[in-house]
Amino acid sequence: MATIFSKIINGEIKADIVYQDDQVTAFRDINPQAPVHILIVPNKEIPTVNDMTEEDEQTIGHMFTVAKLLAAKEGVAESGYRLLVNCNRDGGQEVFHLHMHLFGGRPLGPMLAR
Repeated sequence: MATIFSKIINGEIKADIVYQDDQVTAFRDINPQAPVHILIVPNKEIPTVNDMTEEDEQTIGHMFTVAKLLAAKEGVAESGYRLLVNCNRDGGQEVFHLHMHLFGGRPLGPMLAR
């Protein structure tokens, strides 16, 4: 069964897509946690980081290149931004289609509650 992210990638569900190529799709989060909150998703369904293979390495690296490009485009590259990938339930993953969050636009504070 296709994930909600696959449906966005395929155009079955509307989203504010800010970048798309043959490897990844990036779109604004519908419940943003910062002024800039973009999800960068591989077009190939990979459930979690644990499911990655060596053949996925180029795509995952490309996600970082796209994050850099989008951070500049969104005006947060110089002030700073955070990239976050969650893995499995205890790691906070809610959609089981690997994705990277790009947060920026304000001071983001510590990574984890102490």
